[in-house]
Amino acid sequence: MRTTTPDSPRTQGRWHRAGAAVVATAALVLTGLGTAVQANAAQTTTAATSSKVTYAATPCATPKKTGELACNSLRVTGGITAYQKAQAKTEGITPKSADASTPSGYSPTNIRSAYGLTSAAASNGAGETIAIVDAYNDPNAESDLATYRSYYGLSACTTANGCFKKVSQTGSTTSLPSSDAGWSEEISLDLDMASAVCPNCNILLVEATSATMANLGKSVNEAVTLGAKFVSNSYGGSESSSDTTYDTSYFNHPGVAITVSAGDSGYGAEYPAASKYVTSVGGTKLSTSSTTRGWTETVWKTSSTEGTGSGCSSYDAKPTWQTDTGCTKRTISDVSAVADPATGVSVYDSYGVTAGWYTFGGTSVSAPIIAAVYALAGTPSSSSYPASFPYAKAGTSALNDVTSGNNGTCTTSYFCTATTGYDGPTGWGTPEGVSAFTG
Repeated sequence: MRTTTPDSPRTQGRWHRAGAAVVATAALVLTGLGTAVQANAAQTTTAATSSKVTYAATPCATPKKTGELACNSLRVTGGITAYQKAQAKTEGITPKSADASTPSGYSPTNIRSAYGLTSAAASNGAGETIAIVDAYNDPNAESDLATYRSYYGLSACTTANGCFKKVSQTGSTTSLPSSDAGWSEEISLDLDMASAVCPNCNILLVEATSATMANLGKSVNEAVTLGAKFVSNSYGGSESSSDTTYDTSYFNHPGVAITVSAGDSGYGAEYPAASKYVTSVGGTKLSTSSTTRGWTETVWKTSSTEGTGSGCSSYDAKPTWQTDTGCTKRTISDVSAVADPATGVSVYDSYGVTAGWYTFGGTSVSAPIIAAVYALAGTPSSSSYPASFPYAKAGTSALNDVTSGNNGTCTTSYFCTATTGYDGPTGWGTPEGVSAFTG
């Protein structure tokens, strides 16, 4: 293995992101796929149409207090999406900028189609539990999830029927953290994506007292204690010399698939995506195409400071299954999924913003998607490290290799630029079915 030093790792992590809106020119393509339940029948479109949309980091993308980590989500705030234009043309509906009355992002059917999961989602996941770890309390989490699932024709997932459970980092169902509007948006996004990909799965929401690594880490441990074999984490911050200690304390859970978003600030390493025990998840721009697959992907990048994270860790050791030679330590990412807000996903939220439908992006989208793909693939063996699973299928048809785009500038090209095979921004690629996520 060639010895090098980490290539310009991010030193400021998520802290430099401002909450101001960012304007991007993008194509938002929504195709009507699958059975004609209410929502999927409504989401029919013509060819891709460019439209300027504005979007901003959600409030939790700026830490509330010193020492807290940030969420990795972006919410569309204005502009007319391609889906809304299609509505206007086919249904005579005059769209409104940032209209929250109807969905304007990818549906569960779209996501499952893009990643070859249609048959797996219909038959797999029963009895599995996906844990969502976030900070603070979303008082409307269960009711918002019910709205999302009902609209898209998914079965009910409630406390009453045993599908949904919300606890604090100590496992309490009654003594919950203080509520927070920004983190509630993140929670809605995570719950909806887990539901979209694995509608048969149970969902456990673990709410940390605050967004410190200690409290979020304790929440990961609590999720595992309560039986979750799949744990999604959509937050991150600057690397530090404490990270290897955090690895041991919070993320070393054999037999549990732990996914972590790679970050939204472009090229540079974040923690806990840099943990050698987790599956670090990068982000793509997902568009429809005339290919056999019907979809195409490139690296998500909006600007030099906005796009999927990637890079060479300064502190975390390289896991044995990772064999790229440009980085002697842990390289981010392992796999990827849609994250560009310009090709974002529909989410229902009523606490963080005016109640309604919103389009979200960020690697907060891709992390729960991949956690749910692991859940569709089945329970990992008790001694396994599921982060290694995609490496066993590297370069096969089990993964969609993303070969174009970049998330910034680096001297070791594959750290920030897509290429055939492994690269930092997208790892080994995106799911094509579940076989790359089994042991």
